[in-house]
Amino acid sequence: MLLGSFAAGYASPDRWFLGAGAMLAGVLWFTALGFGARLLGPLFARPLAWRVLDSVIAAVLLGLGLGLLCTG
Repeated sequence: MLLGSFAAGYASPDRWFLGAGAMLAGVLWFTALGFGARLLGPLFARPLAWRVLDSVIAAVLLGLGLGLLCTG
């Protein structure tokens, strides 16, 4: 519904491509997410892998937070 109201703002007849592309992107994203989870399952059976992942996420969040502080 949100995508439909967003696409309705475009007067072009190509607005249907926006909806179709968004749906295709969603299907591809969640399919890749499922296959990626299955492939990375054995890797994340180890606690060290989770610590590394958590550290990367923390660094990204810290970088985003500092970026917002410096630009605001």
